[in-house]
Amino acid sequence: MADHADQGPIGDVIVHTKLENGLPICIRAVRPDDEERLRSGIERLSQQSRYMRFFSVAPAPPDRVIAKLVQVDGHHHLAWGAILSDDPAHDAIGVVHAIRTDPGTQRAEFAIGVLDAWHGLGLARMLTAVLLVHCRGEGIATLDAQILSENKAATGFVHSLGAVRRGTDTGVAEFTLDVAGALEVLRRSAEPAGLAAVFAAFSAYI
Repeated sequence: MADHADQGPIGDVIVHTKLENGLPICIRAVRPDDEERLRSGIERLSQQSRYMRFFSVAPAPPDRVIAKLVQVDGHHHLAWGAILSDDPAHDAIGVVHAIRTDPGTQRAEFAIGVLDAWHGLGLARMLTAVLLVHCRGEGIATLDAQILSENKAATGFVHSLGAVRRGTDTGVAEFTLDVAGALEVLRRSAEPAGLAAVFAAFSAYI
């Protein structure tokens, strides 16, 4: 890993890249004042996508869940979001989280959500790459993910990063993802093209 003692906090990095359809996006760390932006994004998810992400078809998660999503400190809870650079409202189109199960542990819970209109454009891979770099810098070595067994797209995604399935409990599949291994998979990947800008932005931290 590069020595970044003279660099600023990794959470201050802002990534400017493009989706596979050419639209410019900005990826940055989630802040507490993003609460309404995240709430709006969740409400724009289709009922199916809300169910797959939150295991519920409610129009929005409870306020306590929303509050937890923006309680980001860059150490215990890491979170990054993507916004459309050309959108004056800067609505969130995707977000990714890693939340440590216990303070100081090298394990964290992994979750990602992308608005329906932006599926299939490489955003999930770019957001995950950013999160993995941050996890590595914070000493998080393993990510755990709980995914509905019927969510074939999500299970295929984590499998593509080398995730190992630990088991299934009441229809929810549990996966373990090695941070270093998944990061290497993405660094070797030529797709999406926007990954190159992600890794260039974090070159001093890798």
